[in-house]
Amino acid sequence: MASLMEELIDTLEKESVIYERLLELAQKKTPVIVKGNIEELTKITDEEQIVVDQISHLEKKRETVTNDIADVINKDVENLKLTNLIELLSNQPREKRRLSEVHDKLRDVVTQVKTINEHNQDLITHSLEMVEFDLNMIQAMRQAPETANYGRSGYNAGEMLGTGMQGFDAKQ
Repeated sequence: MASLMEELIDTLEKESVIYERLLELAQKKTPVIVKGNIEELTKITDEEQIVVDQISHLEKKRETVTNDIADVINKDVENLKLTNLIELLSNQPREKRRLSEVHDKLRDVVTQVKTINEHNQDLITHSLEMVEFDLNMIQAMRQAPETANYGRSGYNAGEMLGTGMQGFDAKQ
């Protein structure tokens, strides 16, 4: 059991370090979103994907170790939480302290990542709303009413307002 607990603590410590890297990337992404730098945002997102893959790998390892611990202590793995394991380690103060510290550290960094990601999502949503607003304004200008200019013959010679503007040409 001691080796399983050591493996769990080691896995959680590695996971915490990788989550801290994810936090750095999320913080780095905020000013890039504000500037609207799509190229840099793509680079950061690619880096994030690599980090998320590493977290996924460690999560699988953590699940395996947790299942093994549940088998050894004859507990249901669905009800076995880190807080329960911390309580079970009352006669092993060193492991209890390490597991408690890594649990708290991991919880805090995950909370920070979640908060920053929600903020970044709000920024992206607002940016998309501004783009939609701009597109609606351009479209409205193209659909402006006809001018009331009359020619010598008395017929309306007016033009549609905004029709002289060129639209976006994707072929160029």
